[in-house]
Amino acid sequence: MKLSFHGATRTVTGSCHLLEACGKRILVDCGLLQGRRELEAENHAPFGFDPKTIDTVLLTHAHLDHCGRLPLLVKQGFRGEIVATAATRELTRLVLLDSAHLQEEEARRRTRQARRGGRAEDAGPLYTLIDALDVMDRFGRTAGYTKPIPLADGLTATFHDAGHILGSASVLIEAREAGAQEAGAARTILFSGDIGGAGRPLLGPAAPPAGADFVVMETTYGDRRHRGYAESVTEFLAAIADTFARGGNVIVPTFALERAQELLYVLHNAVGDGTLRAAVQVFLDSPMAISATEIFQRHPESCGPEVAALLRAGQDPFGLPGLHMVRESAESMTINSLGGGAIIMAGSGMATGGRVRHHLRHNLWRPEAGIVFVGFAAEGTPARRIIDGAKTLRLFGDEIPVRARIHTINGFSGHADQQELLAWRHAVGGGSTTFLVHGEPDAMARFAALLPPGRIEMPGLHQAFTL
Repeated sequence: MKLSFHGATRTVTGSCHLLEACGKRILVDCGLLQGRRELEAENHAPFGFDPKTIDTVLLTHAHLDHCGRLPLLVKQGFRGEIVATAATRELTRLVLLDSAHLQEEEARRRTRQARRGGRAEDAGPLYTLIDALDVMDRFGRTAGYTKPIPLADGLTATFHDAGHILGSASVLIEAREAGAQEAGAARTILFSGDIGGAGRPLLGPAAPPAGADFVVMETTYGDRRHRGYAESVTEFLAAIADTFARGGNVIVPTFALERAQELLYVLHNAVGDGTLRAAVQVFLDSPMAISATEIFQRHPESCGPEVAALLRAGQDPFGLPGLHMVRESAESMTINSLGGGAIIMAGSGMATGGRVRHHLRHNLWRPEAGIVFVGFAAEGTPARRIIDGAKTLRLFGDEIPVRARIHTINGFSGHADQQELLAWRHAVGGGSTTFLVHGEPDAMARFAALLPPGRIEMPGLHQAFTL
């Protein structure tokens, strides 16, 4: 077997790993690089392999940094099969169409700027809506948790619940090369995907298989612990109360998949137990998050037990009396006329794009406002700059002073923390070879130091290993 790494190498985005076994070339994820401009520019670079030669893509989940370059893969000749869970398939369509729309908008903006500056016009979007739709034609079999899927003679893939977002999975590949019929000759490699933390009611816990010869695992939070979930809920509601007491709005840069639904569930329960007034005005200002919420409602089998029970009983765990689902941009603009007393949840979670940037422009300079970050912020993103204490933030050509009160609550993270990652690796057990990916270098190094003795690799971009 040969394993090579073509993304998420010493960075937290762009997951893309190629396994060559049993005469087949299997790609696990094909994600977009996000964050710094120089990092995003690498999305235009060659994959490091020929897309025409890929037989199968195994998709761990629908976050953009795991599926966002699939349109490029198809555009450049991939004609194989994409295998994913049912929920991942639905969410991927939503994510890729949104990404393509943003790519097209950004290309138009760059073209206008080039024309005004008398420069050559931009080469165009990374991919288009048509390219994104072409990806959906490549989806084939639907994976169910713990049910092996044959990929070729001697080659199978089994998806296991990763507990990260709806439909997320870790993928165990078992390979028995031709002629290796003796017992024990098969080798296994486990790709973690992104691993979810424990104790969150929206989803069930990660359930990795026991035993793998080789493990490729994420290390996003390999250097730190999260605050407990219950403490984070208390802190979130306290941030809302504190902001309302000052007469401001609460702005929550929100990831559309899982985080938006988790916060709606928290607010639903807070209204139910009287912590929040039933009349509190909540705006979910994200067409993508609204559609993702509808997908959640169709997949109770991928939710945690209490949320699944509510859905199966016909109840809405995400509903609130004062909830406004904002799809139209004109309605989004009217939210900015509200001086205070509203909770505004909008994408993107790292404030790299989307409607939240408009809400930050109207609220970041207000001392009475509260900005609540509830997820990971990669280096170089606007969210990270605010969290790290920036005095101003450039938005739409203007330097906006940061005067709002900033709250950072990591206990809602969809990623396992350091101890949960260690527990996951211990539960897998098996061989002593671990490849660390999807993490910043310092976090990765700190996590590596805590692993039991064995072979530990932190691959570079396009680095290959013979297994």
